[in-house]
Order: sequence, then C-alpha cells, then structure tokens
Amino acid sequence: MTKSQVLLPMLFAVSLGGAANAADIGRLYLSDAIVTGTGEVNRQIGFRACLSEVLVKLSGDPTILDAPGFAALEAEAGSFVSSFSYRDRLEGVPIHDEQGTHDRPHDLICRYDPATLDPLLAKLGRKPWLEPRPVITVLLAVKDQKRRFVLASDGDESPYMADSLRAAAAPLALSVILPDRAAVAGGALDFAAISQANPEKFARLAVLGKGDVTLAGTLAWSDQARGWIANWRMASNGKSHAWQISGVSFDDAFRNALRGAARLLSGNGSP
Repeated sequence: MTKSQVLLPMLFAVSLGGAANAADIGRLYLSDAIVTGTGEVNRQIGFRACLSEVLVKLSGDPTILDAPGFAALEAEAGSFVSSFSYRDRLEGVPIHDEQGTHDRPHDLICRYDPATLDPLLAKLGRKPWLEPRPVITVLLAVKDQKRRFVLASDGDESPYMADSLRAAAAPLALSVILPDRAAVAGGALDFAAISQANPEKFARLAVLGKGDVTLAGTLAWSDQARGWIANWRMASNGKSHAWQISGVSFDDAFRNALRGAARLLSGNGSP
C-alpha cells in the first residue's frame, strides 16, 4: 500500500454540527467480540479483542493499535472493563451434542467508563472523537474487467460492494450513503468525471445525497496488481488529501477508504 497526502483544490464541505447526545457517546464506549463459551481463558481473549475495537471506534484511528504502548495495555485488557455480559449466539437452539454450553459461541459485550478509557487514549497519543460523526456520501466509480459504472444506492451492478462499504464503516461508527441513479445521471458522473474530482459537482451531490462530507474514489481491477487499485480523495480542516491502495480485494479497499476518512475527520491523523 502506498500513501500520499497532496494539496488539491478544495473538493468537499464538511458540516459536523453540535455535540453528540449521551446515547451516541455511550455507544462509543461499548464493544463486543465473539468468544467460544464463557470460560475464563476465552473471556480474556475477548477482552483483548473488545479493547482493540473500542479504542479504534472511540478515537476514529485504526493505527492506534500500532502505537507504542498498546501491547502493554492489551496485556491487561480485562482490567479496563467496567462491566461485561454474554449473549448466546445460539439462543433458542437446543444443545444437541456432547459439547454442551462450554463451547457454544457467545457475544462478549464489554462496557467501559470514559474516566478509564479516555486516559488510555491519551497515553497512546490520541483523543476521543465525541462530536457527531458526519454522514459520508461516497462517490465511487468502478472499472472491472468488462464494464464501468458508478456505484448507486438503487443500482444492480454490484450489491456486494454496497454491503461491503457499509460493513467497513460500522467498526468506526460511521454512516455512509450512496447517490441514487437519478443523482448519478443528473450529475453526469462517470469514471472520468469522478477521477478528475470536479469540486462544485461533488459538493452539490453531497447535499443531494443528504451527506455531510464526500469521499470520492475510483476502483479499477488490475491483472498486473492481482487485485483492485483504489484511489481516494477527501478534504478536511481546509486541506485536501489523497491516498491509494493496490492489489487488494474490494473489501480491503473499502476498509482503507473508511479508515483514512475516519483519521481525517477525527483529527487524529491523516490517511
């Protein structure tokens, strides 16, 4: 993966609004992990997974897991949990083998106190992202082996891509929307137009799509790279940024896109 931050014309406007409400903030201090059974060994594994998830979600910065000092905190992950509970993923399904409940899959749900978690972020050089998370309008032009299209909310070209995009946003507590086909047609959007990043057109479509900020990208299949090549553009705090990843699945490309966007919008880094 290659990264670059470059100055471009201002492409998009961001409107973040006021402070988040208590329910929104509470969800940022909640995480879960799938564990096998409710025994102590697997619980500790789950605690480590929950800590990773909640730190990324709260900060909006996936690179926090690479920060010096994270490994030491991870080793005592359970000590930071305020309370936890289990949800049987096979609830209602009778026990039907000799394993009993010991090996049944459960969701381990961990709750954290801001007074405990916020200092951990500070130790890792990050801060909580407590402002309302903007809705991101994604303008994505795709070029595969046979065709070119712009991913639309009501299109039928690749429903798996739309699902994958939403899945990439969820761990970061982000919401993404796609323009519908009428907006794509009305904006004369195609692969060339999106790759050239017309500022006025993108800003207008962000509003039409009821988004607060726009993430623009192109996704092209490459036999040479043995995967997709993705280029992304977004503006934040008066600066424009571009980043790229190549030779990956589209799932990884979307994770790269949303992780970069979250770092920019949270103020905790750049792509």
